[in-house]
Amino acid sequence: MFDKILIANRGEIALRIARTCREMGVRTVVVHSTADRSSAAVRYADETVQVGPPPPGRSYMYAPSVIEAALRTGAEAVHPGYGFLSEDPDFARACAAEGLTLIGPSPSTMELVGDKARVRAALAAAGLPVLPGSDGAVTGAAEALEVAAAVGYPVLVKAVAGGGGRGIAVAHDDAGLRRVYRETTAFARTSFGNGEVYLEHFLPSARHVEVQLLCDAHGASLQLGERDCSLQRRRQKLIEEAPAPALPPGLADRIGAYAVTAARALDYRGLGTVEFLVDDSGRPTFMEVNGRIQVEHPVTELVTGLDLVREQIRVAAGERLTLTQHDVRPRGWAIECRVNAEDPDAGFRPAPGRLTTFRPPGGPWTRVDAGFAQGDRVPPNYDSLLAKVVVWAPDRDQAIARADRALAEFVIDGPGVATTIPLLRRLLADPDFRAARHATTHVDGLLTRSTSS
Repeated sequence: MFDKILIANRGEIALRIARTCREMGVRTVVVHSTADRSSAAVRYADETVQVGPPPPGRSYMYAPSVIEAALRTGAEAVHPGYGFLSEDPDFARACAAEGLTLIGPSPSTMELVGDKARVRAALAAAGLPVLPGSDGAVTGAAEALEVAAAVGYPVLVKAVAGGGGRGIAVAHDDAGLRRVYRETTAFARTSFGNGEVYLEHFLPSARHVEVQLLCDAHGASLQLGERDCSLQRRRQKLIEEAPAPALPPGLADRIGAYAVTAARALDYRGLGTVEFLVDDSGRPTFMEVNGRIQVEHPVTELVTGLDLVREQIRVAAGERLTLTQHDVRPRGWAIECRVNAEDPDAGFRPAPGRLTTFRPPGGPWTRVDAGFAQGDRVPPNYDSLLAKVVVWAPDRDQAIARADRALAEFVIDGPGVATTIPLLRRLLADPDFRAARHATTHVDGLLTRSTSS
């Protein structure tokens, strides 16, 4: 086991990782920008290193500074959390070259799953169902039009190197495809350094269901159950739950088996997530693989009783899984609500500022993963996530009621600060969500209807 781990992230996930490290007797180094010099994760860590100014490209995403901090402090491993450098194969290779263990998949696997067109082709060959689309990246607008004619509109234009819901656009006809192709390739080139895109048929109504993987370096691959992440706004998740409600009989086991097939085909190691779309008829199709810990991992932890960060660290240290698939028996229901510093009534405009009041909820089976405390300033330079409110209950109805109660208790205030709490409570009360009739377009449709009424 490692003696010291450098955490190359910020906010709630940095603090979350540090807490598990402390329980394991592992010392931590947290890197930070000048904007985060007094953050909760920095206050908690055993050691800290300032790696640059607020812009992520000059601090959290500047690999030379992060690696130099690890070497200078004697860290043996680097935990990248999610976002930033967590899915960067070049960073993974640079860590390996310096004798550092990156807590995540191998650089070659990271490179493959980061190329969404290549991994789609590889897993289709392994037997996973995929939506009709292009065979890899398209070479230009003319080929994109040919693919669209073959698979039928509407189509999704997706950046090969995209992630986090970015670099994706829908086209409904030839004129729209020409425009979307031009805009998406330009965006992808600027944002990801790779302008390649591929096409898939678009499902106007589908649910987003993903499966949590845990794999060691000795050939063991487990699936830890599924999560429903369908409540999204512009492909940014708002509420997640485990298990996924109202799936057709046998579908959860089926997509779990698909996920294990994917892990073996990719020679996967560590934590990962295989994401699917489930259409109105209950048919699943593969969407993508995320090679990192996910924001929504706590719901899986609450229903399985596993500390996924602990398991992730153990696997990275070369240890074998102590579980078999038979040992994985999810129990009850868990729901996570993402509390962001955004104003839903102003088009989800970021609303950072000083938190003059920050009073998280408590109560039975209520967990709050937060990267802030009262008096902290929420900087404008990063993702707007303030906290995750995660609850467990014996069944879904009780979990919904508990989540709403917890959100009602959460008091956040400060000059200019607004949060998504009112919207989250509205979604929890929505009849279609309560009846599990929601899909990925549900939130945008709800907000559109509210604006027009």
